[in-house]
Amino acid sequence: MNKPKQISKRKEIPEKYKWKLEKMYEQDELWEKDILYIKEKVKEVVKYIGKLGDSSQNLFESLQLQDEISLKLENVFVYARMRKDEDNTVSKYQAMTDKAQGLAVEVQSTLSFMIPEITSIPEEKIRTFLNENEDLKVYTFYLEEILRQKEHILSKEEEQILAQMGELAAAPQSIFGMINNADIKFPTIKDENGEEIEVTKGRYVKFLESSDRRVRKDAFKALYSAYEKQKNTIGSTLNYSVKKDAFYARIRKYPSALHASLDTDHIPVEVYDHLIEAVEEHLDTMYKYVALRKKALGVEKLHMYDLYTPIVKEVDIKVPYEEAKEKVKEGLKPLGDDYIEILEKGFNEGWIDVYENEGKTSGAYSFGTYTSPPYVLLNHQDTVHDLFTIAHEMGHSLHSYYSHENQPYVYGGYTIFVAEVASTVNEALLMEHLLKNSKDPNTKMYLMNHYLEQFRGTVYRQTMFAKFEKIIHEKAEKGEALTPEDLCEIYMDLNKKYYGPDVVIDDEIKMEWARIPHFYNAYYVYKYATGYSAAISLSQKILKEGKSAVENYLNFLKSGGSDYPINLLKGAGVDMTTTEPIHHALKVFEKLVDEMENMLS
Repeated sequence: MNKPKQISKRKEIPEKYKWKLEKMYEQDELWEKDILYIKEKVKEVVKYIGKLGDSSQNLFESLQLQDEISLKLENVFVYARMRKDEDNTVSKYQAMTDKAQGLAVEVQSTLSFMIPEITSIPEEKIRTFLNENEDLKVYTFYLEEILRQKEHILSKEEEQILAQMGELAAAPQSIFGMINNADIKFPTIKDENGEEIEVTKGRYVKFLESSDRRVRKDAFKALYSAYEKQKNTIGSTLNYSVKKDAFYARIRKYPSALHASLDTDHIPVEVYDHLIEAVEEHLDTMYKYVALRKKALGVEKLHMYDLYTPIVKEVDIKVPYEEAKEKVKEGLKPLGDDYIEILEKGFNEGWIDVYENEGKTSGAYSFGTYTSPPYVLLNHQDTVHDLFTIAHEMGHSLHSYYSHENQPYVYGGYTIFVAEVASTVNEALLMEHLLKNSKDPNTKMYLMNHYLEQFRGTVYRQTMFAKFEKIIHEKAEKGEALTPEDLCEIYMDLNKKYYGPDVVIDDEIKMEWARIPHFYNAYYVYKYATGYSAAISLSQKILKEGKSAVENYLNFLKSGGSDYPINLLKGAGVDMTTTEPIHHALKVFEKLVDEMENMLS
């Protein structure tokens, strides 16, 4: 089926290209029954309040009840949300989603006593409970994780005060969101056709990808001129966000905000430092890529606004959905017959909602619950990008499938630190397959350009962001000032360091920090770089070592959240406490740069 000329109504899409949500609820009336069931079950929670430490059976029953309610609630919310995503104009599913969200708040409020109450039980008593109650043993890791963080949990009264400060603590992020999404106004520029058009955040990337250098330059200058006008306000907002991070770390008895942020996933601080250290050891390869870009574009001076335009003219490759499925299957064959069998199950049994229709949510995602198929929403348009999107989202879905099939509900999910590994492994394997089998030099160079840009954007750029976060937090923790001028100077110096001598570091780039929303979620961006590096390293192991590497990788997919993410990745074959996986991944980048250089010479 080719992309329709006009967006179809949902009823016009063939059934075989729609997901089968009936596997969750055959009728909406059954969804309503689960709503009532949850409300009744929540009433049972009250009998355990203040009594979790009375016996191992009480503790076990309360955890079981929590899981039962949470699982039902997931089904209720996910079903309503995905029905709404099919067509956002259907008021029935808007109302169902709102109802599910309201119920979620009610449930979370009722269950909120559990972790504080568990932490109040003496550790020895919990260990006695685990030894005497065989049924409770499934919760061993869950309980140990709560106990591990016990020293950072304050008294009940202090926790209540901190909870009441939640809205105030969220203020910097909220204020930045209002500035960045509502108040900031961008100038207009002339597009490729000479028409006046406003620069928006959504259009900006498209402008930077333009083959017209004048458009790229004008968009770059226009965007940052708007942020320059907001420099003092945004600088103050980010400054207080960083101070807030430092305050919470201090109050919870962590050495720094970095320690506090990483402790959520029990990630050693060395992982963060090793990432920066390893990437900076490979800056010469980035400089080489920048020089190659300068040569390929044929410019006397390469500017910051030249970094996103493709260095290979776009190849007109159409990949219809049915063909795309076959290409994905071929690319993922190194993962073995079992993986391909489950992949085909997903393709053939209604996991995927394929085509765009009126009112459908844009983009792509993998979603589902412990007892449902791991569904995938697509808006397939027959492009190479959409081909990789299928591989990416099915990576998430098969990770969920393996986790749900092999873990109890309490460990059926997985953390953000490892969430992008399976999706990126799939993309990397597909890319290697396509490069190996590409006969047309232009197509091959186009694919390589795509791959190189992923490395630049996900490993190098996100690591530069991570270094910026570390510098500004350390300054705040030492009590040093963090003025807008300081932020600009730090950011400018990092760009000079990370991009090297072959690019003009335009003055406007000093303001880029002011438009990055992730900086209001402390120490988050590094996970993009570590996840990508781990995935590239694992994909290379799978291709080179075969069966043993595949077995280790599939065991990782089956492990869900049953251990700390660092341990799970070690089992898969990458030790993120060392620099080896990052070096390994960036050697792939170096090889690609060399190959591209040979092809362009």
